[in-house]
Amino acid sequence: MLDKLKKFYGGLSGRERRGLVSAAAVLALSAVLLAVASPAVMTAGNTKLLPIYSVERDQKMVALSFDAAWGNEDTQTLIDILGKYGVKVTFFVVGAWVDKYPESVRALSEAGHEVMNHSNDHAHFNSLSADEIAKNINACSDKIEAVTGVRPTLFRPPYGEYDDHVIAAVRAMGIEPIQWDVDSLDWKDLSASEIYKRVTSRVKPGSIVLFHNAALHTPEALEDIVKTLIAEGYEIVPISKLILRGEYTIDHTGRQFASAGE
Repeated sequence: MLDKLKKFYGGLSGRERRGLVSAAAVLALSAVLLAVASPAVMTAGNTKLLPIYSVERDQKMVALSFDAAWGNEDTQTLIDILGKYGVKVTFFVVGAWVDKYPESVRALSEAGHEVMNHSNDHAHFNSLSADEIAKNINACSDKIEAVTGVRPTLFRPPYGEYDDHVIAAVRAMGIEPIQWDVDSLDWKDLSASEIYKRVTSRVKPGSIVLFHNAALHTPEALEDIVKTLIAEGYEIVPISKLILRGEYTIDHTGRQFASAGE
């Protein structure tokens, strides 16, 4: 094999050799930049790149999250319920929602909740190039930062859709992609009691729960969920306080674990 490569290289002109060397250098530099930009994450027992679905925690910690992409009629109600119990959560908002409801984005931030990125226009990210992904995420982050003064560090893919190139592109931006392991299914207009049962029966230490802003019965269910979790000894924290920093691994279920020695 080595002899064949030598023969191939020897048959190239000087210009062709320089072009080949330049191309190799560009590829090597790209690999280095990607490695530097990406966090120290390793997959455990799987080859697919995964976002964080949940976190391995010894403590009884859980994170509640809300996706905001359409209506705004219950935002203040959610803020009031959470404020009653001193609970801070994470809202993933779409850039178009920020355009429509900047006062609600500001209210969320002023109430101490995290306002994170859910894309600029709720596009299907699997169909976007890495450059388009970066532009879309940055457009939303620019809008959030302009209102709150804080730039998002977490991203939730629209529709929960992703593939390897989406996750790689997001992490190359220094942003952590986030999913969930407990789905309230509130977008299906389940009753408050059904939402309550789904969430409280599935939560475990390190869970990330998915709700939606403007879902029909979520405000009705939320207070009982929060009271039950607190009574069971859970600390409810924003996602950025739940996830692990530094080196970590993600298993085939998307659960984040601290690497050995951390």
